[in-house]
Amino acid sequence: MRVLVAGGARVDAGKTTFSTGLVARTDAVGYKPRAGNDYWFDHDDFRTATAEGRLYGKDARKLAAASAASVEPEEINPVHRLWRPSPGGGTGLLGRDDREFLVDRVADGYVVNGTVDLPDAVRDALALADAPRVSSVGAFNDLMTERHLPAQRDLRAEVAAADRAVVESYADVARPFREIDPDAVAVVEPGRVRVYDGERYAKGCAVASGGPAAGQLEERVDDVTDLVDPATEARLPPLSAEARADPRSVADAYDHAYDAVLATAFE
Repeated sequence: MRVLVAGGARVDAGKTTFSTGLVARTDAVGYKPRAGNDYWFDHDDFRTATAEGRLYGKDARKLAAASAASVEPEEINPVHRLWRPSPGGGTGLLGRDDREFLVDRVADGYVVNGTVDLPDAVRDALALADAPRVSSVGAFNDLMTERHLPAQRDLRAEVAAADRAVVESYADVARPFREIDPDAVAVVEPGRVRVYDGERYAKGCAVASGGPAAGQLEERVDDVTDLVDPATEARLPPLSAEARADPRSVADAYDHAYDAVLATAFE
């Protein structure tokens, strides 16, 4: 069983809460192929990880803790990007006008943005002395081919071989892997989840991307869900912070929604 959890809203969709509860309900392993957090807005999470000389986010930490197998955040999240705000100037190396990337963790190594001055806390906490530094998009693309893609392929093979896997996408990206068709897809947003047949959702992704020849960009959830009708949907009640922190409590509160996901996955 492989279930993909995607977000119907770019931020704060509730993907991780829903995913941890589904992991607890099914005794699955949760995966987060790509993730990122912000040195400024997520500084407490940054400090928690770097206190051990590591770099990961709270989503991967929660998924790892909820998983049936004993896994570390880095094992289920091979690529993690650390951002920071970039107010008032330029588009930066990756073409963003609101933030700039500082460091990528790829498996157990790092890639550094050579066009910015890293905060002292980043330089001091992480083993960056031998990390490659990129100063152009071309050089970054070359390193992605060399490092990022193999890390993603390794995780993809692990997900494909898993007996029960819950894969959480990132931001509003429709799917993190093109090569694996999920059995069911849960598109989560505040207040509801829409459940899709995995094969139909994958076909919608292919149409939204323009097909294999044209599909160089990631599909967005809204572009796919505009093309595919959900098999069913369910309301999601708001949960307290205490309940959200306990995957078993989430599993109980969202039991009806998980029934719908599993019915779709196994039909």
